[in-house]
Amino acid sequence: MGEVFNFGVHPISCHSWNHDRTQIALSPNSNDVLIYKKSGKKWDHIHTLSEHTLKVTDIDWAPKTNRIVTCGADRNAYVWQLTNGEWVQELVILRINRAATYVRWSPQEDKFAVGSSSRMISVCYFESDNNWWVSKHIKKPIRSTIVSLDWHPNNILLAAGCCDYKAYVFSAYIKEINPKPGPTVWGKKMTFGCLMQEFVMPCTGWVHGIAFSNSGDCLAMVSHGSVLSVAKGGGELTSIRTEFLPFNDCVWFGENSIIAGGHDCNPVLFKVEGDCSKVAFANKLDQPPKGGGGGKAVSAMNMFKMMDKKGTVEATSTDLTTKHKNAIIQVCVYGPHQFSTCGKDGNVVVWDNKSLEASIAGLRIN
Repeated sequence: MGEVFNFGVHPISCHSWNHDRTQIALSPNSNDVLIYKKSGKKWDHIHTLSEHTLKVTDIDWAPKTNRIVTCGADRNAYVWQLTNGEWVQELVILRINRAATYVRWSPQEDKFAVGSSSRMISVCYFESDNNWWVSKHIKKPIRSTIVSLDWHPNNILLAAGCCDYKAYVFSAYIKEINPKPGPTVWGKKMTFGCLMQEFVMPCTGWVHGIAFSNSGDCLAMVSHGSVLSVAKGGGELTSIRTEFLPFNDCVWFGENSIIAGGHDCNPVLFKVEGDCSKVAFANKLDQPPKGGGGGKAVSAMNMFKMMDKKGTVEATSTDLTTKHKNAIIQVCVYGPHQFSTCGKDGNVVVWDNKSLEASIAGLRIN
């Protein structure tokens, strides 16, 4: 179900894969970006990107152009090109005065968006005359830090999750590099910075994760109030408040399913129906194997063993049967039936979700 790769004892704050998943770029909660190459079942450290002076907050690796973009608490972003076997950074003019928090390449990889604590989004594109990346800002009506971003498949619309308890869909159309876009379910007018739709979370909480569906017609959001919300363009918000700890990120699995991960250390699957008008909990994906030590009887036996050996039950009361031993920070799409997660335990887990398709299809929402 899941393959675990450990990269040390430090939390992994962000990770991203190259096009064929043979290399991974990650940050061990520091100002460095480490690149590993898969060798059999092991990962060999092959490069270190050290231009940032403060903590790296996000990484995105473009699969087509093989460029890496990073951003950090030092208010900078860098685009990295592999030249003669070495990664060389290119200058990015963000024009922000606080930390950069999140970065994502657009689907066509001709621009990228950077969220920040400056209450603005920098949409960056390459200016060949000066050989640098320049930016345009989306400011209104954002009132707080941007903590999550995602691009619509049309390469124009951009969704943002913020600390003002709201999510937004903006137009990031740049006439210098983009052809004129056609109408979508989110609207027709797409001048740069135009607010297409605004969503207010039903429970006050930062919008930690946001994701467009594969078609781009629906949007999923997870907030710190343990709430998953979905909406179709032009429609109302549908939310489900769960009994789990807060989620940190989410991705779509097909057009009708969403995978969310967070402080429960366990990815959770949700089913969506009726043009995003219905959403329900489907399953926890990291289930202990039958008879493998996750049952109540075995837990009770372990408790009595510890009481007999050490006179305490503390050692078993905090044991986790999940693959992640601490909070999941980020969820990434890995393949058609796979996704990956990184966490505060220093682990990256690649999950094969193909076996759950039958159970997803069989779930009906009342």
